[in-house]
Amino acid sequence: MNIKDISLSEEIFTVSRLNREVRFLLEGSFPPIWIEGEISNFVVPYSGHWYFSLKDNMAQVKCAMFKPQNRKLSFTPKDGMQVLIKAKVSLYEGRGDYQIIAEVLEEAGVGKLQREFEELKKRLAEKGLFDEAYKKPLPEIPQSIGIITSSTGAAVRDILNVLKRRFPYSSIIIYPTLVQGELAAGNIVSQIVAANNRKECDVIILARGGGSIEDLWAFNEEKVANAIFKSKIPIVTGVGHEIDFTIADFVADVRAPTPSAAAELVTPDKDEILIALNKNLKQILSLIKQEISSHKHDLNLKLSQLQRQHPQHKLKQQAQTLDSYQMKILKLMQEYITNKKMLALEHATTLQALSPSKKINRITQKLDAQHAKISNIINDKLKTLQLKFINVSAKLDTLSPLSTLSRGYAIATKNNVVLKSASQVKVKDEISLTLEKGEIQCEVKKL
Repeated sequence: MNIKDISLSEEIFTVSRLNREVRFLLEGSFPPIWIEGEISNFVVPYSGHWYFSLKDNMAQVKCAMFKPQNRKLSFTPKDGMQVLIKAKVSLYEGRGDYQIIAEVLEEAGVGKLQREFEELKKRLAEKGLFDEAYKKPLPEIPQSIGIITSSTGAAVRDILNVLKRRFPYSSIIIYPTLVQGELAAGNIVSQIVAANNRKECDVIILARGGGSIEDLWAFNEEKVANAIFKSKIPIVTGVGHEIDFTIADFVADVRAPTPSAAAELVTPDKDEILIALNKNLKQILSLIKQEISSHKHDLNLKLSQLQRQHPQHKLKQQAQTLDSYQMKILKLMQEYITNKKMLALEHATTLQALSPSKKINRITQKLDAQHAKISNIINDKLKTLQLKFINVSAKLDTLSPLSTLSRGYAIATKNNVVLKSASQVKVKDEISLTLEKGEIQCEVKKL
């Protein structure tokens, strides 16, 4: 065997140098990349750095996420969690271990959605959106039922079949909407608002068929939860299968495990109603018969009492008594009249015997004689007085100033005082002259 002098033909690397060169090579060859896998062997030493393995069903790689980066996360990873990592490819020189250095870490798939679901559920619960105090009662017999779901899915057919079977008397209004995908949440909100604005249904069924958490995610959107909470119309959710729960279920007034169950919850069973109605009808008829029988018995009893106490019997008795009294009164009246007639005859006889007509005649004759005598005396007296009056009048006429005036004399007066002397007046005094016929006003000119 020939021994070759390697010191002259090739460069010799130390282990440290080799690992360092490999690290530089790896870090320079790979820019930051996204890697998806499952976490295992997760440990957190006192330093606060995270160390774990990232694996799939065929391989695994060691990972590290240092404290300045991992403190930005709102959750702590755990074994079995599916994650999505943005990382640099590197090498740990001390052990020569190939590894990746994580810069960003997110939950992937169901794990991420489940965490978002729990965070939103907690936040909305703290706001009171799940409180029983806000749950609206469902109408006992809805006149109109609104259905917000896909118009082509199996859910709407199941709901319509149940409604037709249980209570085909309610009108049905379908508000078609997307139930999956990025636009689904906005569609659902719009249809809830439309149903409230149109005010044409008594209750709303919000439904879709089963699916994965990703398929049902539109019903976990916060804006859908707020629209359900603000709805004035009660909402029943029937989303997915019995084991599926969404945020919409917690906010809704009633949660049904399936769309078909939601249809059953909002409607009464027509057969049960008919049975109840027939039962109530029988009870009502029985009560009516009892009431009629009771009233009939009371009526007969009162009629019997009324007949015994009827005033006609008393009237007949009182009529007989009245007739008896009437006959007695007539008899007494006749006796009274007879007695009064006899007494009148007696008084008439006595009155005729004591009649003053003769005495009145004598007094009348005497009065007539005296009246004639008095008339003669009065006439004689009047004649005497007439003669005396004539004589006195003649004498008075002789003495009367009027007689003097008739002979041409006048009577002078001043202020109604008869003037007998010139000294009673002075020049310019006004005096009156009374003549036989008339009166003259004069002014004294000279004395």
